Amino acid sequence: MRFSGALAASLLALAASAMSRAAVPVYTYEVVHTYPHDVHAFTEGLLYLNGVLYESTGLEGHSSIRKVQLESGRVLQKIGIAAQYFGEGIVVWDHQLISLTWKSHVGFVFDLATLELRRRFHYEGEGWALTQDGKRLIMSDGTADLRFLDPATLHETGRLHVTLDGRPITQLNELEYVKGEIFANVWQTDWLARIDPGTGQVLGLIDLSGLLALSERTPGQTDVLNGIAYDAQNDRLFVTGKNWPHLFEIRVKPTDKMAQMNQ
Repeated sequence: MRFSGALAASLLALAASAMSRAAVPVYTYEVVHTYPHDVHAFTEGLLYLNGVLYESTGLEGHSSIRKVQLESGRVLQKIGIAAQYFGEGIVVWDHQLISLTWKSHVGFVFDLATLELRRRFHYEGEGWALTQDGKRLIMSDGTADLRFLDPATLHETGRLHVTLDGRPITQLNELEYVKGEIFANVWQTDWLARIDPGTGQVLGLIDLSGLLALSERTPGQTDVLNGIAYDAQNDRLFVTGKNWPHLFEIRVKPTDKMAQMNQ
């Protein structure tokens, strides 16, 4: 995954500018609950379904698909991805779990119950993350465009160009569909972007800086924020990171400055 060192600074400047004129709301968070997370899980995709988490991990030779107990972090079921592939995002559709790989142009379709491989599919470009809105799959590829895929054929049916304050935002990574919006983690930053699925405009930014304390970061192991899951039935939002020791349930809330502006 390529990363421009100027991206984080650019986002911070845009967020500060947006707050000053109340154009794009900026949110903060509070931690509702902290759960254990496997520090050896290089998290690429995350979702919550029927009381458990499904997680995909990356790195060649270490990629996997896991079914994880939320409360304990215990791996209930796990399959390895062939060593030549770098596992990426996942989504569930019609009793199937669909996964991407980074640069191999290959995706996999597994049986949700058994995690048995059913078939493969191909796509152009890189594969980063997946979610779905009940009608179509939504895929990120590291660019400012999100792709729409037909759930049956897995063929691309269209694209959504994502902009913040009129500027394209690249490095859109892990995705989750939350209350009619697309949440996207901006890779190598502590930001989540709230995206309008109709226009591609960023409706707000969630600043998750400080979520994992410095004292709990292991040099050379702990990596960036990545992994968003939503429990729609109970309105719970979960986030974690690559090789993080915790998964957090968070509540998004307005910043003090934003709340003041809205009075």
